[in-house]
Amino acid sequence: MKPTIVIENHIPFLQDVLTSYANVRFLSPESITPKTISGADALVIRTRTLCDATLLSGSTVRYILTATIGCDHIDLDYCNKHNIQVFTCPGCNAQAVCDYVEEVIHCYSKNPLLNPLGTNTIKGLTLGVVGIGHVGSLVCKLGERLGMRVLKNDPPKQIGVALEQLVQESDIITFHTPLTHSIPYATYHLCDATLLSKCRPHALIVNAARGGIIDEQALLNTQHPYVLDCWEGEPHIHTEVLERAWMASYHIAGYSIEGKMNASQMCLDTLSNVFGFPFLSIDKKDVPLHGDNESGWLTRITNQLKAEPSAFEKLRKQYKLR
Repeated sequence: MKPTIVIENHIPFLQDVLTSYANVRFLSPESITPKTISGADALVIRTRTLCDATLLSGSTVRYILTATIGCDHIDLDYCNKHNIQVFTCPGCNAQAVCDYVEEVIHCYSKNPLLNPLGTNTIKGLTLGVVGIGHVGSLVCKLGERLGMRVLKNDPPKQIGVALEQLVQESDIITFHTPLTHSIPYATYHLCDATLLSKCRPHALIVNAARGGIIDEQALLNTQHPYVLDCWEGEPHIHTEVLERAWMASYHIAGYSIEGKMNASQMCLDTLSNVFGFPFLSIDKKDVPLHGDNESGWLTRITNQLKAEPSAFEKLRKQYKLR
């Protein structure tokens, strides 16, 4: 008997791959409800689908696959108690996020009001990387390749310097941790008013990890420039925080053709493992031929979002993969 799999319809490259092996339903995030997942054995989702008791209570779902690195949109305690296995795609879009940070660094270097070393100078700047996982490791290598001094901080891995030292010595501070609330390594509001008060006056704060790692209210009470790709309360973002941002985007730092391909293939591999399908390959005919690689793309995205904050989700859905 074929398993039933519900797939969020914004996940690309899966349209025709599974139909010979499973009963597949492609649904929008808004349409994934207790009723529409009735009888489903597995869900394949992204961050816009909240998997908790409200959705899953009484369901037949045994597996949840998220085509993302993080899983803070999934109630892991509930899933553990109800024997629902959860799978993520670690590292799938790490290079894309690293590329986003590289664009931020180059824009910073060109801005004479921000760069303490002068226009177009990168070598000699100090890059502070908080969280040395798949993304953070690549960002550290990027900084070293650009001739920057790189400071690392990752207490769970016992890597690098203390966070206080990192922020006191860094010109650019970029966060790449998961969003967690558990002591002793909680990252919720890790960057708060106290931490910001210890940063260099010109230090640029970057969050391309998860909304909530930075206390956005604290940003409004500081003069530090900041770049946000991830926001508290997405897609309903704080308009004053957006207006004050030096650069901003609609949670697309990890959006690249390669990243999406990686995530979809990892989901296929997991489905094959749990259901015993043969090896399946993503549908590469669905790969877009043209992406968003125009010069100044981050500045253009910032202007888009500031012009129409309420269009956050629409802009995200329409974004052309880099």
